[in-house]
Amino acid sequence: MTALSAIALSEDRRARAAALVQDRGLPHRRIEEWKYSDLRAVLGEAGLSAVVAQYLIRNLPHGMDVWDLSRPDAPAWVTDNFARETGNTMNAASLAVADAGIALRVPAGMAIDDPLKLDFTGAGHVRALLVVEAGASLNLVEGVVAADFRNVGFEIALGEGARLEHVRICPALDGAVLVEEAAVRIAAGATYRGHFTGFGARLSRMELEIALEGTGAQAHLSGVALLDGRHSDITTHVSHLVGDTHSSQLFKHVAAGKGRAVYQGKVTVAKGANGADSSQTAKALLLGDAAEADLKPELEIFADDVKCAHGAAVGDLDAESLFYLRARGIPEAQARRMLLQAFLEDAVAEVGHAESREMARTELLAALEKVA
Repeated sequence: MTALSAIALSEDRRARAAALVQDRGLPHRRIEEWKYSDLRAVLGEAGLSAVVAQYLIRNLPHGMDVWDLSRPDAPAWVTDNFARETGNTMNAASLAVADAGIALRVPAGMAIDDPLKLDFTGAGHVRALLVVEAGASLNLVEGVVAADFRNVGFEIALGEGARLEHVRICPALDGAVLVEEAAVRIAAGATYRGHFTGFGARLSRMELEIALEGTGAQAHLSGVALLDGRHSDITTHVSHLVGDTHSSQLFKHVAAGKGRAVYQGKVTVAKGANGADSSQTAKALLLGDAAEADLKPELEIFADDVKCAHGAAVGDLDAESLFYLRARGIPEAQARRMLLQAFLEDAVAEVGHAESREMARTELLAALEKVA
């Protein structure tokens, strides 16, 4: 019998994914979830290429397992977790097209403190899988490298009691079209912390599909977007599938010039998921008449005994605070930077790992010098 790769073993799923993409076509503004990020209008007649993108791993900790998805005879931890169906069009596109990718595993009980750095490079589609087994922990820093168009399908599985901090930093990339979908499954007692710092692109969209599958599972999402004439979209869907689960979301956006900040956050509490606790907060500052922010938190609750809250606000810099700083001899540009940093800081502070937090903060401060 011919040895097959993990991707080849999923040919039936790939065929269904290709059929889904063929049926739906490129996402566009008439699809509610893509109302603010019209991918079809941006890509035009070129549509979805059949090119495969690449990946680069840096600072690989000793003891982690790595598997190239194009290799034959994939181990069980890959085949058991790879190519789960989500119904997401772009996720399906990356599965249908990409014949390569990377799979990573943190074995049970292993605690890794130094950040693992994973960059996606080149144009096209690519797949990635990360499995953090029971009781293990990892800090993942994901970088984004320029490309005309790239679509990443990322699957993450956390075992019981596992811990993952996932920090993604996307630099300002004027001509790029960047799409990524992360499907995260969280077992009982496990915690996922995701932080997303972005400075926009021609079109940038990070989509998170998170399933809290076991009692005590937690997901904490945060992010900042600082946009000077660029586009950034964070779309999340957190599903509380069982009771006594917890999720939180805190996203802050600043848009200048013709920048457009998008946040769509949906929380679903399944029937019988009593004791679920969820909060969503999204805020944006607009620094000009041409800037735009579209914030849409949403709750869908099918259980009775839950604690869920959401809120959104869009405004400008506080005039009284700016006057207060100016009156004490602080130049206007510096005063504006101070107020913008203060506005964004609580979202940055959500990053638990000190080195990753300082990395995100350094990128943010450098960008503030150009915007304020």
